[in-house]
Amino acid sequence: MREVGNLFGEHLLPHQRSEAKCIKVIVKEILNKLSNTFSTDTVGLIGIKTRVEKLKSHLAMESNDVRIIGILGTGGMGKTTLARVVYGMISNKFEACSFIANIREESKKCGLHKIQQILLRELLNDGDLKVHNVHNGVLMIKHRLRNKKILLVLDDVTELDQLKKLVGENCWFGSSSRVMITTRDKHLLVSHEVKEIYEAEVLNHEEALQLFSLKALKMDHPPEDYGKLSQAFVNYSKGLPLALEVLGSFLFGKNIDEWQNGLDRLNVFPERRILDVLQISFDGLQPIEKEIFLNIACFFNHVHQDIVIKILDYLGLYPKIGLRVLIDKSLVKLHENQLWMHDLLQEMGRDIVHQECPKDPGKRSRLWLFEDIDNVLTINTVTKEIQGIVLELDEPKKVYWNPKAFSKMQDLKLLKICGVQLMHDLKHLPNSLRVLDWRGYPSKSLTSNFQSKVI
Repeated sequence: MREVGNLFGEHLLPHQRSEAKCIKVIVKEILNKLSNTFSTDTVGLIGIKTRVEKLKSHLAMESNDVRIIGILGTGGMGKTTLARVVYGMISNKFEACSFIANIREESKKCGLHKIQQILLRELLNDGDLKVHNVHNGVLMIKHRLRNKKILLVLDDVTELDQLKKLVGENCWFGSSSRVMITTRDKHLLVSHEVKEIYEAEVLNHEEALQLFSLKALKMDHPPEDYGKLSQAFVNYSKGLPLALEVLGSFLFGKNIDEWQNGLDRLNVFPERRILDVLQISFDGLQPIEKEIFLNIACFFNHVHQDIVIKILDYLGLYPKIGLRVLIDKSLVKLHENQLWMHDLLQEMGRDIVHQECPKDPGKRSRLWLFEDIDNVLTINTVTKEIQGIVLELDEPKKVYWNPKAFSKMQDLKLLKICGVQLMHDLKHLPNSLRVLDWRGYPSKSLTSNFQSKVI
């Protein structure tokens, strides 16, 4: 009785408001608290438990300070799913909670002040609240939430201004508040001085096989007759949860012959739904950064960074700052001084080049496949669109390239050839070349008209 008597509550005074109105306020408050209590069912979320624990260690729930935590990773890594699971697990420990999904798209559609309005309405439990402009929204967030213990998730943040106008400083929120931010751009988090950053991880092989099997066969592990094909699809996905879910769901209910046919098709025509998600990060790059990304995807994946920087520098692409942008956006990683990108990101980059002209490789900006290069140089269907050709063969091949094939390549800047035996002497090399590496070139000197300065 003593414990109950010491609880704080509201006093109902007849001259202030009616009993009915008071009950309505109480019901509204209880409903708000109930709405912030979510199920933490993780069935089907493979590998989620270890990732949840790692993220919760960054949250440090026992600490009384205000913490902003970044969840970083490329598209399809499961950042939003992880944030939702943890949000559901800890939401009942806060006075108010808000999960604002897909800020990238929502800010384009309705403006940042509308996102501020959603945030305030949910955290203050006031459906009638209005935010008329961004400046007004900032003031309201700063003054009305500074004494409130809140949990906030900002999903898919793409601009620094979004962070400044939604979670400008820790002092905007009450003690023990937590903010989680999912993004593909590490530079955003660093610029906003977010010190706690969790980097999303791909699934290991066992986890990937289990997720694929659940989606494709509704069982934890594939039966023996589907085992080899399942392994092939898992190897293609390289641990990316999005790819495993899309491919598994597509194959559900199909027979083995259809699985094999789907795998054969995948090697020629990539799955569009996967590439579209990955391409969002590419679309947000500056033009010069796009050029660097495409060159790595087409030519320089798994190549030592010093070699790549030297080549890209000669191409006038300012690679040191550009590579930093790609690394911050989780498009490229640096591993033991080698530049590395996920196989599906590489496939996305090569597909972008392929889509420049699907039916005619001679009208694309970059060529790297022997069949395409041999075809356009033999029948001389090259155009001025070609900027780079890289061909490195393990076994030498005889080629019958047209002697004048290179004369049309007025913008060719990069030419790297290894493993071909020319059956006709070249008559021309373009003066636009900046990088020339032709091992086994059949002559001691270049063509007589060639006057370019190359490395």
